[in-house]
Amino acid sequence: MKRLGCKIIQGKLEKELKEKTESFIMKGNRAPSLAVILVGSDPASETYVRNKHEACSRLGFLHFDYRFDEDVKEDDLLALIDELNGRADVDGILVQLPLPKHIDEKKITNSISVEKDVDGFSPFNVGRLCLGEECFIPCTPKGVVEILKYYDIPTAGKKVVVIGRSNIVGKPMAMLLMQKGFDATVTVCNTRTPSLKDYTLDADIIIVATGRPGTLGSSMCRNDAVIIDVGVNRIEDKSRERGYRLVGDVDYHSFEDTECQVTPVPGGVGLMTVMMLMENTFESANRRKK
Repeated sequence: MKRLGCKIIQGKLEKELKEKTESFIMKGNRAPSLAVILVGSDPASETYVRNKHEACSRLGFLHFDYRFDEDVKEDDLLALIDELNGRADVDGILVQLPLPKHIDEKKITNSISVEKDVDGFSPFNVGRLCLGEECFIPCTPKGVVEILKYYDIPTAGKKVVVIGRSNIVGKPMAMLLMQKGFDATVTVCNTRTPSLKDYTLDADIIIVATGRPGTLGSSMCRNDAVIIDVGVNRIEDKSRERGYRLVGDVDYHSFEDTECQVTPVPGGVGLMTVMMLMENTFESANRRKK
C-alpha cells in the first residue's frame, strides 16, 4: 500500500500562500480576514476551529472568533451574520457545523453573503460549480483535487465512485470531477446503495464520505485502486490517554497488503480542508481589494 499523506502537501501550499499573502500586504492591502462562528462546545468543532485559527496565525490572516452557547437564538446568529456581511474588514464568514437542532442550518448558511461564502455552501456558489463557472469551491472537494494533483493521479477517463451524497462533500465532489479538465466518469453511491461492492470493484478512484467507520475495506476494491478517505470518526479506545482514537470511513489496515494508494486518518484530507479554506479566504480578499 502507498500512503497518500497530506502533511507534505499542506506544507507546500501553506508556504506558497504565505508568500502570496506577504506580497499582497506589501502592496498596501489589508491582510485577508476570516470570521468564524461557533455554537456550543462540541469537541470536534472546537478542534476544527482551533486548527483554522492556528492556520490564520501562521499565514498572517486576521481572525475573528464568535462563540455562543448551545441555546443561542437563531435571530441572534442571523443578526451577527448580517453585521459581518456589511463589514469591510471581513473577507470570509464561516459558521461551524453542525448547529443545534433548533437552528435552521440552511437558513443560516444561505444568509452569508455569496462574496464571503468561503465554505462554498450557498446556492449561488453551488450553482456556479454545477455550471463549471468561477466560484468558491467547497473546501473538502477542493482539497481532494489537490491530493490527486500532487500525487499525479489522473482523473480523465477514469471511473470514480463517490460514496456519500452530502451537500458539503459528496455532491460537490461529483460535480467537480465531472467538469471539463477533470473528465472523470462519476458514480455516486450512498450507505443505502445495495451491493456497494458491485460499484467499487470496478472503480479506479473511490472517495468515501459517509461518516461511518469501516464503510470500505480492501475486499471491495481492485488491488490498485486509489482510496480517498474523507471521514473523521472518534471511536472509544481505553488504551489511549484521551480515551478515543480517530479513524476514517475506510478500514485502512485492510489495505496494507494491497497495491492501493490510500489517504490516512488523521494526516489526510482534514489537513487539506483547512488549507483550502485559507485559499478561499485569500481569494475573497483579492477579489474585494480596493
